[in-house]
Amino acid sequence: MQMIGVSSSAMVAVGYDPHTRRMKITFAQGHTYDFCGVPQHVFDGLIRAASKGSYYNDHIKDRYPC
Repeated sequence: MQMIGVSSSAMVAVGYDPHTRRMKITFAQGHTYDFCGVPQHVFDGLIRAASKGSYYNDHIKDRYPC
């Protein structure tokens, strides 16, 4: 999965595989986490969000466990 660098104080890179609906996020602290069953529109929303940390908290955190 290709990781895309993002401009955010909370995270440094995100990746998404639309075939498996798996998303990876590398956070600023250096940890990378997987999220499963993530719809494409949620990933797209994260990429477009002005505040990636807020979007993560509101739409992703604790919602897509693997």
